[in-house]
Amino acid sequence: MSAPGYPGSYQMSGGNSAPPCPDPAGGYGDPSQGKGYNQGPPDPVMYQPGQGPEYGDPHGGISPAPAAGASAVGVPPGLEYLTQIDQILIHQKLELVEVFTGFETNNQYEIKNSLGQNIYMAKEKNDCCTRNCCGSLRCFDMKIKDTMDREVIHLIRPYRCMSCCCPCCLQEMEVQAPPGTTIGYIQQDWDLCIPKFSILGPNKETLMKLVGPCFTCNCCEDVNFELKGKDGEETIGRISKQWSGLMKEAFTDTDNFGIQFPLDLDVKMKAVLMGACFLIDFMFFQKGG
Repeated sequence: MSAPGYPGSYQMSGGNSAPPCPDPAGGYGDPSQGKGYNQGPPDPVMYQPGQGPEYGDPHGGISPAPAAGASAVGVPPGLEYLTQIDQILIHQKLELVEVFTGFETNNQYEIKNSLGQNIYMAKEKNDCCTRNCCGSLRCFDMKIKDTMDREVIHLIRPYRCMSCCCPCCLQEMEVQAPPGTTIGYIQQDWDLCIPKFSILGPNKETLMKLVGPCFTCNCCEDVNFELKGKDGEETIGRISKQWSGLMKEAFTDTDNFGIQFPLDLDVKMKAVLMGACFLIDFMFFQKGG
């Protein structure tokens, strides 16, 4: 299973390219006339809930997600869009103040679909003292908002020391969607050599496992955390820290991640996996502090 590219061209499950877009005049275009699909790929269009053209619009591209107020049963408001996708790209925004001064600022992230279009924005909420004294171990709240500036996911990370010799102080994160309603947790599993995490439900029941490599230092290659089923055997997805280039890796901590999961995975667990990605970023790839 290959990791999702960033911000490369769209690849559907199984490695096939995106399906052709019908010509508004009908058909898929005549190769001899250079019409329709043969003119090149159409402008990608994927919509957040309540946005974009109506159903049936010939320029609508991919069908929009259900409008706000028409959420599917069991889907937290604002997460309807996640039901349509099996890949997410996360890009940490570059903070120039942090680059030039070394002063740790609140992390901000753009969350995109596989076409590179923004679907959510995430921002850490923290105080100056905690950020610069506790570094990557710091506790924080993180708000994830949709393109209409509505908070749809809330992440809570308590302070925990990080040591493989202290199994009583393992890292964890709570995921709420909507804010105030817990849908799951990410909990570090104790292991001397290999990063391991459990993806838990709202009652802290184990639903999935995440297993990382022994060495998380990425030199010219991606670092993959394999998503496995409850038994820890079959691989069903992946969280990848993607190589960003020598200069960016050496002098900044602006990271690129790709998340890959089954299309039919419970949308709440897709949101929990987003939280797992942020926890992994702070634990293994945050340079500040």
